[in-house]
Amino acid sequence: MIRLFLFMFGFGLSVLGFMYMILYLNLLTIDYTFAEYIKFIFTKCECIQGFIGIIIIFVTIFYKGDNNDLHL
Repeated sequence: MIRLFLFMFGFGLSVLGFMYMILYLNLLTIDYTFAEYIKFIFTKCECIQGFIGIIIIFVTIFYKGDNNDLHL
């Protein structure tokens, strides 16, 4: 049950973070270079949530716990 909650939490974080990354793509239309865009993305905490969410998802999928009934 905890793994399911962590999976859903990671999924929510990743959706939120990558949504902001897509929204910030509008910076490329006002003469930002791609390198400046990437630098800007890594300075915003709402965009870093996307990467944290992906890490949480991978941990919940691939971590082998002690109980056999908790595996996805």
